[in-house]
Amino acid sequence: MPCYRLDGLTPVIHPTAYVHPSAVLIGDVIIGPHCYVGPLASLRGDFGRIVLEEGANLQDTCVMHGFPGGDTVIERNGHVGHGAVLHGCRVGEDALVGMNAVVMDGAYIAPRCIVAATAFVKAGFQCPEQSLVVGSPAQAKRTLSDQEIAWKQRGTAEYQLLAKRCMAALVECPPLTEVQALRPRMGDSGLRPKAEQGA
Repeated sequence: MPCYRLDGLTPVIHPTAYVHPSAVLIGDVIIGPHCYVGPLASLRGDFGRIVLEEGANLQDTCVMHGFPGGDTVIERNGHVGHGAVLHGCRVGEDALVGMNAVVMDGAYIAPRCIVAATAFVKAGFQCPEQSLVVGSPAQAKRTLSDQEIAWKQRGTAEYQLLAKRCMAALVECPPLTEVQALRPRMGDSGLRPKAEQGA
């Protein structure tokens, strides 16, 4: 993967984390255990520190960056959807930031919150725990139900499993030129690592 030391600071990736080979890591980046970083994500620790805590995921084409001296953090089991931008903010434990949302400097998404897709979270924003955050500019609209939190947690668990699957079975290859007869579907038991079949 494109991984770059800058001013003596080298990115750190825990051995149990999966980072896609096309993701770019620069400088002061720390990726904890059981994390997943998707294709084409950009983690630029060239000004401030970038941190993914245990079990967090950062999906395809996401950007993490911040101002000098600050930290941009996804806390434990945080979940960040495709195309989101996190700049100098903190995503709390077990929170979710939806696809193409933007979270700005000094904002804090409290634990177990869900930020809706395409929301724009202004600098310095704060919200109560377990809130649904929507809009542009974003506002905390209501308290999330336990069922909604459980739905989020199931999705995060799938990405933690995906990190294991990719480490065990993702292989770069040339494409086929035609579809095979009786092509299996992703998730068929024969396609999953044996340790995960029946999980």
